[in-house]
Amino acid sequence: MAPRPPRRPVSSVSKNSVTSIDVARLAEVSQSAVSRTFTPGASVAPETRARVLEAARKLGYRPNAIASTLSTRRSRMIAVVLSNLQNQFYPVVIETLSQRLQKDGYHVLLFITETEDADELLLELMRYQVDGIVMASTHLSSGLAQQMEDARVPVVMFNRTASKGSISTVSSDNFGGGKAVAHFLADGGHQRVAYLAGAEDSSTNQDREAGLRAGLSERGLRVVARAVGNYEFDRAAQATHELFDGLINSAERPDALFVASDHMAFAAIDTLRTLGLRVPEDVSVVGFDNVPQAAWGAYGLTTIEQSAVPMIEATVRMLLQQLEDDAVTRDHVVVPTRLVVRTSARLAPPQSPP
Repeated sequence: MAPRPPRRPVSSVSKNSVTSIDVARLAEVSQSAVSRTFTPGASVAPETRARVLEAARKLGYRPNAIASTLSTRRSRMIAVVLSNLQNQFYPVVIETLSQRLQKDGYHVLLFITETEDADELLLELMRYQVDGIVMASTHLSSGLAQQMEDARVPVVMFNRTASKGSISTVSSDNFGGGKAVAHFLADGGHQRVAYLAGAEDSSTNQDREAGLRAGLSERGLRVVARAVGNYEFDRAAQATHELFDGLINSAERPDALFVASDHMAFAAIDTLRTLGLRVPEDVSVVGFDNVPQAAWGAYGLTTIEQSAVPMIEATVRMLLQQLEDDAVTRDHVVVPTRLVVRTSARLAPPQSPP
């Protein structure tokens, strides 16, 4: 057992200069026991922890995070990289991810970037000496994630897939979700399905569209019109207007619209109503994400739900595994989705009894 520092009266300790040695003296434990008490995940007896915390409270002691970083060579910071926060799915993800990482003693450093200059962002991340990175950016994911992986910084791509197998990824079953939408719309009697895409270079958008097309093909249908909303509200509104303006009373008008995110679906519904079209009587609308606003009465959005909690659990697990052993095999997790039916899309007519 490590020797305990000689005890000195509490009154002789200035609160401006309290150190772990002072806490150890008052608690009558070793300095290493104090260090373990304030290290998340470290092993320390409950009785010892209680004594250390009580001594720290009396002395006004606060652990020195900078000193801890120097001694452990870890910043306890995880960078989360996003292109924007318009999609309300991501604020929920950030809050849940932050709470989950804090349980393991890590904190989130959020980077919002609209630039495609990966080198500039790479330098910024290195300057902060982050321990790991969660990439959820539409434009920067694959290239930047690979650069950080090459620099031996643990990386997990969230809600994205990678062209190279050396990067860990977590994503929803975007293809399966798109296919489920196709079957749902076909079962509801829809014949002319349009697609409002997210960003063209986004793997999630590509998989959702591929699933839609595959599911429609199985039912003898196809995508009759397509526009790009780029995961932005204003662009989605403009794209919806371009899709439907001029076709209000036309037999060529789509009778259903699958939108690559709920955020864009809200813009689409607003625009359709402005054009005088009824949702779902004239046009059914289905989104993707199931953000809280989807349940609002003004929208009643039928949508595909992404399960944020299991996605985050898988992300944290893979990050921590890479922090412990950078040679660990990279993993690729696909989390199932489910269709949430509300009122924005027409249902199949009830079957008459035989």
